[in-house]
Amino acid sequence: MLACVLTLVTAYAGNEQSAEADYLSPSALVASPDGKSLFVACASARKIVILDLESHQVRQSIDLPESPSGLVISQARLYVTCSAPESRICVVDLKQNLIQSQIPAGHTAMAPILSADEQRLYVCNRFNHDVSVIDLGSQAEIQRIRVSREPVAAALAPDGRHLLVANHIYNAVTDGPGVGAVVSVIDVTTLEVIKQIKLARGSGLLRGIAVSPDGKYAAVTHLLARYYLPTTEVDFGRINSNALSIIDLERMEYFRNVFLDQARRGAANPWAVAWTPDGKQIAVALAGTHEICLLDVPLRPQKPVTAGERMTVPGYGPRALALVGNRAYVANYFSDDLAMVDLTANVREAQRISLGSTPEMSTVRRGELLFNDAKICHQEWQSCASCHDTDARTDGLNWDLLNDGMGNPKNAKSLLLAHRTPPAMSLGVRKSAEVAVRAGIRHILFTTQPEDVPAAIDDFLKSLQPIPSPYLVNAGFSEAAQRGRQVFNDPKVGCADCHIPPLFTDLASADVGTRGRYDRPEDPVPFDTPTLVELWRTAPYLHDGSAVTLRDLLVRLNPHDRHGTTSHLSNQQLEDLEAYLLSL
Repeated sequence: MLACVLTLVTAYAGNEQSAEADYLSPSALVASPDGKSLFVACASARKIVILDLESHQVRQSIDLPESPSGLVISQARLYVTCSAPESRICVVDLKQNLIQSQIPAGHTAMAPILSADEQRLYVCNRFNHDVSVIDLGSQAEIQRIRVSREPVAAALAPDGRHLLVANHIYNAVTDGPGVGAVVSVIDVTTLEVIKQIKLARGSGLLRGIAVSPDGKYAAVTHLLARYYLPTTEVDFGRINSNALSIIDLERMEYFRNVFLDQARRGAANPWAVAWTPDGKQIAVALAGTHEICLLDVPLRPQKPVTAGERMTVPGYGPRALALVGNRAYVANYFSDDLAMVDLTANVREAQRISLGSTPEMSTVRRGELLFNDAKICHQEWQSCASCHDTDARTDGLNWDLLNDGMGNPKNAKSLLLAHRTPPAMSLGVRKSAEVAVRAGIRHILFTTQPEDVPAAIDDFLKSLQPIPSPYLVNAGFSEAAQRGRQVFNDPKVGCADCHIPPLFTDLASADVGTRGRYDRPEDPVPFDTPTLVELWRTAPYLHDGSAVTLRDLLVRLNPHDRHGTTSHLSNQQLEDLEAYLLSL
């Protein structure tokens, strides 16, 4: 069984490298201290491109061992987080532009931040749900700080005392009120989380965070999901709005939302954010609509904030942003180029900057772009990635889709292996993922597209491979997981009867006694048996998101042993079974 899982993981690593090697996928930017160079992290090419900011010509590149996900710079060194299940931080000597050392980090390291005295580095380990504190003198990790869920961005307050960490996804059950992601506040003196700042109801898929120059506010980009409404229409942000949350740093509390959308035009999938040096404007990269947005932000509660000035970029998928002098640079992930805007110009227009030759998009690459592209949505309010995240997994929320009636919301499912595990949806109302993709465009994005659009999205989804679990030890099962595998395969427990490897599903539906409070009496009882691959990243569990942990699923929500015969298991056996399931 381990061989089956590792085969999928190996396929993921190999396919990713071969399929993406020709693309750059610029995903992070940082300017040199003198403002003469721009360092561009190219995720697919696994290298740093150095751009001369006077000529806008590529001067040099630096090869990296893994995909770069974040950059931070001092006077003498560039620090690059290279994401992998066992990530590394590459330390680049700026005099020679060579990697001088590598520092181990956690699973999918990203968003490096230098301490005020440049003696420490803080790194978000996305899938370990923690932050590494690294002493740069010894180049060793001195502590891990647990945050909420999937930290993806961070910013240091100007006083150097507090590190703000944006957690990508809400971390609790989603079958109740008050669902919203949080920003963790870390005291860098005690290295403890001192507060979890909860954002407005429906806040999720956080991406960027930046602190105002005066240190009074922080701005966080995210979606604002109307998950509590039936998805009858997309107009006016009825399904998803796109917003900044403003945090008052003096009180360390949520202050207000600033909506980026216009009345009849969305600003889908806001990503990177930065304040101008004078603090009068906020720049936001709109990855779903391929734009830059500039907002004049009066932050007093009684003052409304308009959607601001929006400029289309000559490229696709702006995800990173850097302000250098009076210019704004954005990195276009899908078109392998940059765009630049002169913020002092009377007529602002984004200009394209080439990073080299751009290969023709494969069908898979085009499908990934379309999956993240709000241009195929009515009024550009959202993309497929607005509910399934950019890599086609999940936002963790419950949605009341109309394919199975109204008033019975279901937790968003990961699309990993969806085409290999029909039917689709929790009640199996779509006979295949192909049918679901086309229905989603029609009934969630509210447009009709030519067949080549869903076909390309199909190819992208079929190309997805599982990411190795953070619970693996040296790429294999821990001792507890090995014991848990025996529990899983025990006929007296029965897990393997329905969750058959390598896909860990029998492609059938079953009544496992998990009908919830939102399920209607007329709804069919059996639920589709989901794959257990990547179970570690798809909480909350069950069709209604009512189980925040596997222990909840196995014990509290399985009183009659209909979801596996688990009532006779000891606490140790349950822990071992959890360890195994979380390793898949």
